[in-house]
Amino acid sequence: MFTLRVDAETVARTRFSPSLAAESLAWLKLAASSGRHPVFGDPGPLARGALAHPDVALLLDLLPRPGEVYTPDLLTPQPSTATRHQDLLDEQIARIEATTQDDVETQVLDYTQVHWTRPLPVPVRRSVEAGSMPRRLANGLARFWREALAEDWAGLHAVLDRDITHRAKTIARHGVGGVLAGLHPTIGWAGDAITVVKPFDGEADVSGRELVLAPGVLSWPGTSIQIDVPGQVVLCYPAHGVGTAADRQPGRLAPVVGAARAALLTDLETARSTAELAARTGYSPGTVSYHLSALHRAGLVSKARDGRYVLYQRTAQAVVLLEGALSS
Repeated sequence: MFTLRVDAETVARTRFSPSLAAESLAWLKLAASSGRHPVFGDPGPLARGALAHPDVALLLDLLPRPGEVYTPDLLTPQPSTATRHQDLLDEQIARIEATTQDDVETQVLDYTQVHWTRPLPVPVRRSVEAGSMPRRLANGLARFWREALAEDWAGLHAVLDRDITHRAKTIARHGVGGVLAGLHPTIGWAGDAITVVKPFDGEADVSGRELVLAPGVLSWPGTSIQIDVPGQVVLCYPAHGVGTAADRQPGRLAPVVGAARAALLTDLETARSTAELAARTGYSPGTVSYHLSALHRAGLVSKARDGRYVLYQRTAQAVVLLEGALSS
């Protein structure tokens, strides 16, 4: 159990904002381990392909392995007050790049030595010594986001916004204490402290600090705490509504499809071939084929052979998801 001691100022300065950096790292870690998200399934070949870039690999080297619990907070700067998700990400990337050498050495060299059970990877130590780590980490995060997440983020964005709306309604009815008490079964509220069930014990006095509550979807169902940066506290918690019966469809990235796949599904009220879809949507045949394969694995399109052609058509399940996307 980890305990965060708070005061009235901390409660008064509590706000909600998703951490896109934390979401990206959760997806990166799954891709590297060939794991599957319990709701959103396989990260897919684009996420795994991004791991080949040395700056993305450097990010991965700084993530904890099984049995380790510490992630340097410089990788996931406190989310800002921006309302557009792209702005949130851009600001987090900029703050990673602006990390001072002293903070890099403290978190990467000192704290990992205390909390990790393995020596620091050689590429990490060399990057710290060369002073290139902040720039490379910022580039790695931006690259992984662009290649693995950007296209499909719209659906995840909607889930996070719905969670924050849900929490705002709770505050209106029950106050900030009511929302802190209801974030997740592993998170408790005792009036002057927030408790988080963890495989380690600890306590930190964060009185007077700003508290950011960050809902997570790709990090679902995990929780995390960031307290290393003076004046800041970030508590990442599982977003409300993720993992419900409607979401349990393996192989898809989000409850609502991304832009390219939504465009294909919109055009698949009538059965069409890959070539026809490419001509109608403007995407290349290879891109259309890639997305159709993913949609078929997810149960969102059916396929049937008609002579020389394979025809695709959206399923009833896809209709429900598409309607949800359009009404978000």
